[in-house]
Amino acid sequence: MIGGCAVETIPVDEPGLVDDFIILATTTSTYDSGLLDFLNPIFTEETGLEVHVVSQGTGAALETGARGDADVLLVHDRASELQLVEDGAFVDRYDVMYNDFIIAGPEADPAGVTAVTSVVDALTLIYEAGETFISRGDDSGTHRMEQRLWESAGLNPHGQDWYNSIGQGMGETLNMATELLGYAIADRGTYVAMEENLDLVIALEGDPALFNQYGVMAVNPDQHPHVKYDYAVIYIQFLMSDKGQNLINSYQANGKTLFFPGYGLE
Repeated sequence: MIGGCAVETIPVDEPGLVDDFIILATTTSTYDSGLLDFLNPIFTEETGLEVHVVSQGTGAALETGARGDADVLLVHDRASELQLVEDGAFVDRYDVMYNDFIIAGPEADPAGVTAVTSVVDALTLIYEAGETFISRGDDSGTHRMEQRLWESAGLNPHGQDWYNSIGQGMGETLNMATELLGYAIADRGTYVAMEENLDLVIALEGDPALFNQYGVMAVNPDQHPHVKYDYAVIYIQFLMSDKGQNLINSYQANGKTLFFPGYGLE
């Protein structure tokens, strides 16, 4: 993976059992990968606090939180997150974990992506060959990353008949790429979790431009006094504690680690 791990952990409080819940707005990759199905029951067992998950693209999750319709967020568009913290929408943000993006594609690799190591070169090959590409098209963190990469390549695929913007989550995007034998940019965690059911291989990986940082943060109670800020902090403390970070690092699918704790770039 890209980078090292430097984690500033904070201790988990002892809240005692509570008969209540929090709403977590999160990107689809944390849900589709199975990570939350692994972490949240442990959190609930320790605290008695249930986690109701709203799985959306990161852009939609940020909007949900900014409206005060969630208590805590787990998303992956660091620049937008930091700006919204500065704007006062969110507080107590931490770099909680990371992985990377990949380009998945058919094993035949008709665009020749496996011959290059740069994601910009790979997208250029797909564009010039006019090979099928499936875009999430949902303003998620993955979609935002994809749009920045096309811009870096100096290319605009929108309107091309081979470019399919479907407005769906990561799992649906990978399934469509399998059905159409096309390429897609995916977070590694969701791809690995679904790999056995996909007719796709990793066509490109390892470019530092594909680094994928996740952040956790609470909705600002000064903006939305009704949110369960104290409970949100308990959830953040759980994820950022030594135990939470070790749990994130221990989670695997198909024998592979999907997420790495903390901040991934020194």
